[in-house]
Amino acid sequence: MDSFLAVADPTRRKIIELLGSGERSAGEITQALQVSAPAASQHLKALRDARLVRVRVAGQRRIYSLDPAGLDEFDDWLRQVRRYWAQRLDELERALRGEDIQRGRDEK
Repeated sequence: MDSFLAVADPTRRKIIELLGSGERSAGEITQALQVSAPAASQHLKALRDARLVRVRVAGQRRIYSLDPAGLDEFDDWLRQVRRYWAQRLDELERALRGEDIQRGRDEK
């Protein structure tokens, strides 16, 4: 599952927020969300498939935590978007200041 599609669901975003404060067992996540165990399991599977969370086994418990590698994809995407808009806003600022007009006059 695509990581952006995975976080489109509000329940999955809540899981990510919960795990942002530290790892939790599947039972703790289920309790915090107030959903059935099968529903929580489906959401956790989708997040694992999207590489946003990882799981480790501790006895009979499954402990979930955020997967930094999956979250890096969001950071990369945000960096690209910010770079694009930073350039466009710089161009707009120059245009509003009249720098492009002045530069054009200087070239003639």
